[in-house]
Amino acid sequence: MILSHRNRVHASKTLRSTTRAATVRWLAALAVSFALSILIPARAAQISQPPGQIMGTAMDVNGDPVVGATVILASTAPADRHTLVTPENGFFQFDGVQPGVPYHLTIRAQGFADWTSPTLTVDPGQIKMLGAIQLALATQVTTVRVSGDPIEIATEQVKIEETQRVLGIVPNFYVSYEGDNTAPLTPAMKFKLALRISHDPVTAAGIAFMAGIKQAADVPDYRQGLKGYGERFSATATDGFTDIMIGGAILPSLLHQDPRYFYQGTGTTASRLRHAVLAPFICKGDDGKWQPNYSSMGGDLASAAISNLYYPPSNRGAGLVFSTFAIGTAERVISTVAQEFVLGKFTHRASRAD
Repeated sequence: MILSHRNRVHASKTLRSTTRAATVRWLAALAVSFALSILIPARAAQISQPPGQIMGTAMDVNGDPVVGATVILASTAPADRHTLVTPENGFFQFDGVQPGVPYHLTIRAQGFADWTSPTLTVDPGQIKMLGAIQLALATQVTTVRVSGDPIEIATEQVKIEETQRVLGIVPNFYVSYEGDNTAPLTPAMKFKLALRISHDPVTAAGIAFMAGIKQAADVPDYRQGLKGYGERFSATATDGFTDIMIGGAILPSLLHQDPRYFYQGTGTTASRLRHAVLAPFICKGDDGKWQPNYSSMGGDLASAAISNLYYPPSNRGAGLVFSTFAIGTAERVISTVAQEFVLGKFTHRASRAD
């Protein structure tokens, strides 16, 4: 009887122990199941979110695409950084952008100031179009002061322009390399520049050379010989003087236009070529706005008309006036294209003021 009682007690304890272990295992399994029911769907949702895209186009101030710009897309995580370089059309596109992550976009290009976006965040699968991003020209640390009296600034710039010579010899006074920092000229400065180039010794040498070419071509219809060369020299000098004084000083002063060519130097070849070709027809006003270049075209036309006073009778008349005007305008187009792509590289100029 005693042994049987002990067996019953032992069996009861074993049952209770087994029940407690089963209960603990059941609770542990329940806890694991609950945790997995939360974590796995959340992780799956995170993995299943499709990435987004960010795209746009880098443009210059003229609305032309910027080629070779470095575009950087970065988040706060050092490893989450993407870089590309814009092609001919200036377009950029970033794929695989993480949803909900704050990014900043930076564009860097030679000759332009850096551009940085505000915080960019995409939704899952979103394509964020930034459109055309216009880059401002870089502020050149070598330019003259842009603060203070505009007349003082213009005076300092004109002094520098009067030192500009191609290969250190040929005058190149009517070109501004200052971009948006160029100050407008006063009427006195416009006349000063015109007279400065008219009386330059190299200008006189150029007139003598052109008179020799016209002597060889027998145009205009002056006689041959030394006297004929003198007549052609005088006619060439007068043509140049009337053109520069009327188109470079008188009309610009009356019409408040700037007679200088504004070197672009940046952007695509097409935009620079367009800028140079249009320069004889579009100029910058003293107010900084672009407008029809009545001064340049008027100077060419007036100079051609005045030539009726001293050209031989066979070289006078309305037809010859307009043909001379057309030739003069074509020469001006060739000159501005050369300024944009060739002469600027060989132009020596004085150091700028601090």
